[in-house]
Amino acid sequence: MIKLLRFLKPYRAVLVLVVVLAFAQAMANLYLPTLFANIVDNGIIKGDTGYIWRTGGIMLLITLGGTIAAVVGIFYSSQVATGFGKIIRARLFTHVAQFSLHEFDTVSTSSLITRTTNDTTQVQQVMILVLNMMITAPFTLIAGIILALNQDVGLTWILVVIIPILVGTIVILMSNAIPLFRIMQKKLDKLNLILDEGLTGVRVVRAFDRKKYEEHRFDEANLDLTNVAITVNRLVASLMPIMMLCLNVSSIAILWFGAIRINNGQMQVGALIAFLQYAMLILFALLMISMMFIMLPRAAASADRINEVLAIEPEIKDPDHVKRADKQKGYVEFQHVTFSYPGAEEPAISNISFSAVPGEVTAIIGGTGSGKSTLVSLIPRFYDIDSGHLLVDGVDVREMPQEHLRSKIGFMPQKAVLFSGTIAENIRYGKEDATDEEVRHAADVAQATEFISEMQDGFNSVIAQGGTNVSGGQKQRLSIARALVRKPEIYVFDDSFSALDFKTDAKLRAALKQETRESTVLIVSQRVSTIMDADQIIVLNEGRIAGIGTHRDLMRSSEVYREIVSSQLSIEEIAEEIA
Repeated sequence: MIKLLRFLKPYRAVLVLVVVLAFAQAMANLYLPTLFANIVDNGIIKGDTGYIWRTGGIMLLITLGGTIAAVVGIFYSSQVATGFGKIIRARLFTHVAQFSLHEFDTVSTSSLITRTTNDTTQVQQVMILVLNMMITAPFTLIAGIILALNQDVGLTWILVVIIPILVGTIVILMSNAIPLFRIMQKKLDKLNLILDEGLTGVRVVRAFDRKKYEEHRFDEANLDLTNVAITVNRLVASLMPIMMLCLNVSSIAILWFGAIRINNGQMQVGALIAFLQYAMLILFALLMISMMFIMLPRAAASADRINEVLAIEPEIKDPDHVKRADKQKGYVEFQHVTFSYPGAEEPAISNISFSAVPGEVTAIIGGTGSGKSTLVSLIPRFYDIDSGHLLVDGVDVREMPQEHLRSKIGFMPQKAVLFSGTIAENIRYGKEDATDEEVRHAADVAQATEFISEMQDGFNSVIAQGGTNVSGGQKQRLSIARALVRKPEIYVFDDSFSALDFKTDAKLRAALKQETRESTVLIVSQRVSTIMDADQIIVLNEGRIAGIGTHRDLMRSSEVYREIVSSQLSIEEIAEEIA
């Protein structure tokens, strides 16, 4: 929790004001019992009406001042707390956006969402309590004990007995509650994960008639979280009746033994009333502190989870001395590149060397798990290579600013991702200032205009979250249009044509050939028909290059390539291609 307090720097001036107002409120509350005792002893008992009016007026002014201080203090403390939450959420989002794909594998998406929302809310709520109570309560407790002693030392034994009982109760209950709060947040993570999977995969769930299974999974996780929450809440709820019991017993004891002391002439009536009020202030201060102890454990657990994310250092960073690649455009070169996923026993790709130049199409093909997607993911530096050099426009990608590198690339991932918003907004995601004409041209090349025009609002038609209201092929075409509108130096198509029918695939490749004449194109595909016309085909097998050349060259020289072709084309088609 303490580590997060560094985010309060923008609110330092407001915090000083909140502290001053808290002290003013506490002083007002502490001064009133003494004035009331004076009214009783010097005004009511002695019959001095003027003194009653004068002192009563002062009490009204102090009460009004204390009320104003409390209202203004709560206003500014709420402002600080909500601003604090806003800063934490922004820092989390910005920090997570810098993560490499490896970091995303380390902390699950559902957990990141919980930490950004629920955990931040817990910290924000406790900050409001801290600013309203943490300053007022301890000051009231200490000053109240001193002022109570000043009124009558003989009754302080009641406080000496009752305060340790309250403190002991708080310590015992909280020591049992703190571990449960941490468990509770983890249970919430699991519940969010199951809910997210159930909603995202609702079509699969229904297709395989697994609705009851998913309901059972959710009910189990929900019940697990509920049981922990009930246990925690029982512990916390037991604190309040214990506090009220101590409060009422101490009040009775003060009045009982105070009356005896008044009867013996050892104490005045006003002093008893003041002592009782100070005792109530002391016990209420302890009550407020206990309320903070209720909130602090869960907030501390949430703060730890937030700090865990902020403590993760992104593996991929810009170097201290960056190089810009402005002398060439569209050149990609792999020099003996080897890469392994963290924790893997074998490299995903080994000793890869080839070059791709502008105006040519380089295709990558191979069996499942041969490293095709891994290879192209290294170009925009989603991962850092283990050895070798990966050059873009003559500069190693590890020496370039990430923003500069990725501005050169139009990347179409294997899984097409669309964002909630209109079709035009999704295409403009590749180039924010793209004109309507550029958006339409990109859609034309991507063969998307036909289905867009059939939609009710055309380019202003709304795409649902995750693109669930369009087909897989339509998603891919919009994803391709998003990359085309950027007009990058390097196009990377990671199996981006898999959901297209053969006719659309052929038309799209023909249109792309005209659009990308001056750019470097890398295509990952499982379809031989998609990559047959490529200027250079790279055949991967178990992470290594099994052949490089044109379709005709590889048909003669690469057994792996011939096996792939024979699994997709007929004997007549193969013979025709070789001839």
